Amino acid sequence: MKFVRPGLCFLISLLSLLSFCTLFSSRTEARFFADSTSLLIPQDYFREEEQLVNTVLTRYHFKKFNLNDSLSSAIFDRYIKSLDFNKLYFLQNDISNFESFRFNIDDYLIDGNLKLAYDIYNTYRDRVIERINYVSEVLQNEFDYSADEYFEARQDSFKWASNVSVLNNIWRKRIKYDALNLKLAGKDWQSITETLKKRYENIRKAIYQTKSEDVFQLYLNAYTETIDPHSNYLLPITSENFKIDMTRALEGIGAQLQAEDEYTKVVEIITGGPAFKSDLLHRDDKIIGVAQGEDGEMVDVVGWRVNDVVKLIRGPKGSIVRLLILQASEGVNAHPKEITLVRDKVKLEDQSAKKQILELNNNEILFRIGVVSIPAFYVDYEAEQKGDRNFKSTTRDVRKLIKELQSEKVDGIVIDLRNNGGGSLNEAIELTGLFIKDGPVVQVKQSTGYIDVGEDPDPGIAYSGPLAVLVNRF
Repeated sequence: MKFVRPGLCFLISLLSLLSFCTLFSSRTEARFFADSTSLLIPQDYFREEEQLVNTVLTRYHFKKFNLNDSLSSAIFDRYIKSLDFNKLYFLQNDISNFESFRFNIDDYLIDGNLKLAYDIYNTYRDRVIERINYVSEVLQNEFDYSADEYFEARQDSFKWASNVSVLNNIWRKRIKYDALNLKLAGKDWQSITETLKKRYENIRKAIYQTKSEDVFQLYLNAYTETIDPHSNYLLPITSENFKIDMTRALEGIGAQLQAEDEYTKVVEIITGGPAFKSDLLHRDDKIIGVAQGEDGEMVDVVGWRVNDVVKLIRGPKGSIVRLLILQASEGVNAHPKEITLVRDKVKLEDQSAKKQILELNNNEILFRIGVVSIPAFYVDYEAEQKGDRNFKSTTRDVRKLIKELQSEKVDGIVIDLRNNGGGSLNEAIELTGLFIKDGPVVQVKQSTGYIDVGEDPDPGIAYSGPLAVLVNRF
């Protein structure tokens, strides 16, 4: 069975590897945490793991590429950006020292040499700790908000700071910017300093909790995403832990989260979940605080690991969680906004196909239009494998809805595929078959050049009347 999902597919067979893939480590995960003094070093088996990933990508990735100096340079830039996108930690001297290795990464990948990756990360780690130490110095005295100066929230287009003094000035204005936002939210100076110290100490805590495996994953993803932004390397996890992580990502408020700099960012709102129904939380919003119940204390989560933020957001069905967010729609000038959500589970029914009838008056003629909304191409694969004749699937549900709409005498049907998150490729083919006699529906080109044609083998048609299909605009 084939699955299609924007940006992601599972590596089931090396010989059928397409352009979108996720590589899972074959090793059992060992956890090694850094303390406040030790530097992170690669584990012994990482060399073999790196060489294996390189072999898989160079031989079987759909996008053929040359592992050369040009690609090495691109990987170098992506790795640096993944650590310090806004140029808030590294100094120009650090980057200059690394530059001499810019064109060597291709050779390192072949040899399994990880020294550069860990040298860069450990330097980054030292710089982060230096910055957090500086925060306490800056917060000793309240800011003069009447001074004529500004802070650019995005520093990625700027040059690297030439020295510590320049970087200190950038950070002074950054901390002042954070303090001003808290002041606008009604906090006094004592409360502001307590909040900011705690916030930045969370960043220190997160950097100390970083494992050797985290650095390895970050480095390999700089490689995979340079080839294709939808290809990733994932750390090894047990089946049980994987299920738990998936539940955390979808349960509670119905949102998928990921880290971006020191923030927790919303990357997807799950159709049918509490966040979706409330229309209060949206993609790219940043969560900076979490509180329990109607009057629980708001916990500042800037600098937290995503898993820890998710633990706070999760909770029993029907319970209240309050979030302090920075809305993406307001850009860099966003002010903190508090929203309240009631936790729930995202049920399968909430993501199933649904219908409604719209009555439209055109030149005094009433038209009844049936709208079928399909949020995903789903199928209960386990039930199908067991031979359950009543297994749930998109095609079965839509066929049933079409019959209902026809019995309700609609004049036409609209298939709404907006915000469809993908799913089973077979279901997409079978669903198309409801509206055509037979023939090719989709072509899948494999890395070998072989083209697999997905066809509708069923000559039957469920609906042949007026039809329109809605999709998102690019």
